[in-house]
Amino acid sequence: MYKRQTNSCVAVIEGGKPTVIANSEGFRTTPSIVSFDQNCGRLIGLPAKRQAIKHPDRTIQSIKRYMGTNYRVHVDHMEFSPEQISACILQKLKAQAQTYLGERVTKAIITVPAYFDDSQRLATRHAGEIAGLEVLRVMNEPTASALAYGFNRMGQEANIVIFDFGGGTFDVTILQLSEGVLQVKSTNGHNKLGGDDFDDRICLLYTS
Repeated sequence: MYKRQTNSCVAVIEGGKPTVIANSEGFRTTPSIVSFDQNCGRLIGLPAKRQAIKHPDRTIQSIKRYMGTNYRVHVDHMEFSPEQISACILQKLKAQAQTYLGERVTKAIITVPAYFDDSQRLATRHAGEIAGLEVLRVMNEPTASALAYGFNRMGQEANIVIFDFGGGTFDVTILQLSEGVLQVKSTNGHNKLGGDDFDDRICLLYTS
C-alpha cells in the first residue's frame, strides 16, 4: 500500500550556519523511499516515489520506525534489514554532499527521534557505517532543529518545547537553554504515530 512519504535531507556547515544541500532533482528534501526493479536495481528518493503506486510490493517507506528491530523487508528472493534500507538513503545523501562539496565525504552526524533507545541508535550508527560513513554522533532531531534555528544564540535563558510530528514518528522534547548551551530535560514519543497512521485511518473511513 502506498503511503504518505517521509523525507530526509543533508546539510553542511558554511560560515557557521547550516546549508541544506539540494538533490539531483533540485529539491532540498529527498523522499525516504527505496524501490527495487525486477533486475534488482535500486531506485532511491524521487525515482522510487514515482513508481511506488505502480509497484508497491517493491517499494519500502517509513523504514525508520523499524530501526533496532528484527523486521525484514522481502522483495522477490532478497531480504533486507532496516539498517540496509536506511543505508541506501544515506548513500544518496552522501552522494549529494560529495557533489556539492567536490570532495569525498567520510564523516557525518545523523539525527534520530529523541525517544530512540540504545538499540535504535546503534542500528542507525550501523546504517551509517554500511553507507561508508564514520558516524561521529547520533543526535536527537529536536536538538538539531533548535541548533539550526539558532536558539543557542538567543542570548538569554529559556525553556523550549519542540514538537516533531513526522510521516512515521512523533516526539516531544523540552530543552533548557542556559549560557548558550542546550540541554535536554525531558523527551517522549511514539515510533508508530505519524502521517502514515493518519492516512491509514482516513482510508479506513472511506472504505468502510
